Amino acid sequence: MLNDPEYRAWLRTVPTDFTADPLWRMSAYRFSLFLMSKSQDDLAFILRCQETRALADQLIRAIGGISANLEDGYSRSSGRERAHFYEYSLSCSREGRGWYFRCGRAFPAKILTARISLLTQLVRILTAVVPEERNSNKTWRRKRDEPRVAPPPDHL
Repeated sequence: MLNDPEYRAWLRTVPTDFTADPLWRMSAYRFSLFLMSKSQDDLAFILRCQETRALADQLIRAIGGISANLEDGYSRSSGRERAHFYEYSLSCSREGRGWYFRCGRAFPAKILTARISLLTQLVRILTAVVPEERNSNKTWRRKRDEPRVAPPPDHL
């Protein structure tokens, strides 16, 4: 669990449309959305420093890719498909950590340490999730050999 007062405050700002979605139960998803919010705040540091200004787009794209791929993967029907997109999230987490490191001169040490630490936590979570999903037999769709059940008629 992320023990950060800013994270707890941020959680209170997230719309119910997100928190009511089953995907919200995934800690990696919550952490990645929080990180995206913080990364957008961090742009001020990056853009102020001439040496890192050109790297801003890469960092934001990598960080945004973490939650985007979790969203895409969570909606897939098989564990193997989900694992494929979760691997992309893992890759984006590692890439984002690298971009933060490369932009390090633009940040106060406390912020840089916090972002790299959160990205490392995401890498650890996703490193565990990917093989679990790949080996999972859970599917979202009806199997082909299951009989079709007609929906009940609508009564108006």
